[in-house]
Amino acid sequence: MEPRIETLAEKKLIGKKITMSLTDNRTGELWKGFMPRRKEIQNSMGPELYSMNVYGPLYFESFSPSNPFEKWAELEVTNFNTVPDEMETYTLPAGLYAVFHYKGSGTDTGIFDYIYSSWLPNSDYLLDNRPHFEVLGEKYKNGSPDSEEEIWIPIRLK
Repeated sequence: MEPRIETLAEKKLIGKKITMSLTDNRTGELWKGFMPRRKEIQNSMGPELYSMNVYGPLYFESFSPSNPFEKWAELEVTNFNTVPDEMETYTLPAGLYAVFHYKGSGTDTGIFDYIYSSWLPNSDYLLDNRPHFEVLGEKYKNGSPDSEEEIWIPIRLK
């Protein structure tokens, strides 16, 4: 599976976040709190949902499944003029990304094993310290084997 390499422009996002780890996965809790309220975001740029992970600068250097990170559930917006109560803003910085098209239920972590253990070490790129995210568009069907999404991994040239 080869990704497309894309330069992403800065994006403005509004949503909810939670601190979690892979061993204390609170993704369901986050989305359960966000989805009923997403329509309160008045200036969204489209229906696509963003599932974003913000890792600390040493997260991957001393990787452990118990390392904490921020997980976000968000929508892209035109501006931050109106932010619903109990939601926050995030400016996703511009940069280079490897974009993988994924089809599956989302419970199989094999795609991430492939990206970090096989594709990345054999590519012309290094992991960059910017957020990682998935774009959940119209073909995304939570838990379905027919679900499709894009996985965006921040990279920089070696």
